[in-house]
Amino acid sequence: MKVSDYILRRLRDWGVEHVFAYPGDGINGLLAAWERANDNPRFIQARHEEMAAFQAVGYAKFSGRIGVCAATSGPGAIHLLNGLYDAKLDHVPVVAIVGQTNRSAMGGSYQQEVDLQSLYKDVASDFCDTVMVPEQLPNAIDRAMRTAYGRRSVTAVIVPADVQELDYSPPTHAFKMVPSSLGLSSYAPVPADRELSRAADVLNAGHRVAMLIGQGARGARDQVEEAAYLLGAGVAKALLGKDVLPDDLPYVTGAIGLLGTRPSYEMMRDCDTLLVVGSSFPYTQFMPDLDQARAVQIDIDPHMVGMRYPFEVNLVGDAAQTLKHLLPLIRHKQHGSWRRKIEKDTARWWEVMERRAAVAADPINPEYVVHALDALLPDDVILTADSGSAANWYARHLRMRGRMRGSLSGTLATMGPGVPYAIGAKFAHPGRPALALVGDGAMQMNGLAELVTVAKYWQEWADPRLIVAVLNNLDLNQVTWEMRAMSGAPQFLASQSLPDVPYADFARSIGLEGVRVEEPGGVESAWRRALHADRPFVIDFRTDPAVPPIPPHASLDQIEAAAAAVLKGDSDRVAMVRQGFKAKVQEMLPGHHHRGS
Repeated sequence: MKVSDYILRRLRDWGVEHVFAYPGDGINGLLAAWERANDNPRFIQARHEEMAAFQAVGYAKFSGRIGVCAATSGPGAIHLLNGLYDAKLDHVPVVAIVGQTNRSAMGGSYQQEVDLQSLYKDVASDFCDTVMVPEQLPNAIDRAMRTAYGRRSVTAVIVPADVQELDYSPPTHAFKMVPSSLGLSSYAPVPADRELSRAADVLNAGHRVAMLIGQGARGARDQVEEAAYLLGAGVAKALLGKDVLPDDLPYVTGAIGLLGTRPSYEMMRDCDTLLVVGSSFPYTQFMPDLDQARAVQIDIDPHMVGMRYPFEVNLVGDAAQTLKHLLPLIRHKQHGSWRRKIEKDTARWWEVMERRAAVAADPINPEYVVHALDALLPDDVILTADSGSAANWYARHLRMRGRMRGSLSGTLATMGPGVPYAIGAKFAHPGRPALALVGDGAMQMNGLAELVTVAKYWQEWADPRLIVAVLNNLDLNQVTWEMRAMSGAPQFLASQSLPDVPYADFARSIGLEGVRVEEPGGVESAWRRALHADRPFVIDFRTDPAVPPIPPHASLDQIEAAAAAVLKGDSDRVAMVRQGFKAKVQEMLPGHHHRGS
């Protein structure tokens, strides 16, 4: 047995079924071992190492298991980095297996030699090891797996090409040998009773309680619902926690932050008590004023607890188990005017979203595209969104229900993961439909190439549906609007303008299905056709770049300032916009009659 054979065997022992990868001569020994192992675990071939890492992240996010990716030395290892940082910043367990030049060439400025230990020391700061002799196995693999699981982070194992070809010999019962073992039991830490009592005192004293939940609350849905009932609270969701609670609960105010909802913004603005569960939401300006609310946080990671807000009590523990111990100490509050206002504001917000989706645009309002999808989604769909304006509409218009899952690049906010996340989701759940909502910028960056990966594997999936919806507005739209709002710049065409690409035609050329939609009347029928297709489907929606992703706290003054920037670049529409702008805003946001409201 070669070292490369043993590495694959140990991955199988850990239950690894897929490795998302791209070949190269720095891992030739591993590739030969894969052939000897009859492709077990499965080698899933991406078009690019960065995409392999994104697919591993998507797989891990939607399966709850470790994602594993592999790449060759030098450029392959470098290409993995963006996807690995996406995993690190979103606290997703991913293990990278990376090749290196032969040991005899290391330090000799050899071809494709990169100091990988230095390169990976940040992204894999929890564990990064170079295997120099066979006896370092299985410990290197075991520690990488256990650390990734336990820290919910990225780890890396670097294996020089010549070491892969050595005969495997295990560590012996001798000095400076490190034997190892498989497995990691589940655990759910709970804070001390004294700390739970302190938290209960804070929450019981509050009159207007708000809750904020994130992905760390995913296994605590029943407990979060009971806490909201007892406290008479509304619940806002950080974007990575969008699928933790369904949006058909009347007290769930939806997302928070720049991509969030007005009810979430107003709940945080007006509350006197805050309970945060499983979230490290970074934007303090969307939370209560620092001297406004007493606050309690529950988080399993002691390194992340206590940040973002001056919490009075920081509970380090598993969300579900901590709430189970805390709930008996909570006194039931009557659902009075506070809870009624939250539910009324939330219902009104969805009416506003419907009105915004109905606003005419040229050629299609992107909000209408996503709003029309909402009611058509299967209850078991897995949703992904790319970074950019597509993330706004994903956050605001799609209501989670049933067993729906959804995610995006929450913290790194990198472009490009929408399609590869969906591919990873299909390998995690081949019997469920997946849908990626992406902008034309991300699609041109890497989504088109990953359609080739979809074409390579889709016939293996029990449910062949993987839908890619491209919001094709010929513009890098999110940055364009940021420039307008923050810099007063109408549009720097040299950086922002994108070419029109026939995305659906390309999909059909490689054996998938696709359609281009250029008027609002074709939107719903396109969604229905894709959702009933017998193969992956690309929809090219020609959307209007002039529809702004208005933040929930925006005043009319700020909106008008952004519009003024647009007018500088389009003088023909000045008169029309001057006359109709305020009226259109009032149509979209009824009841906001005063400037600054």
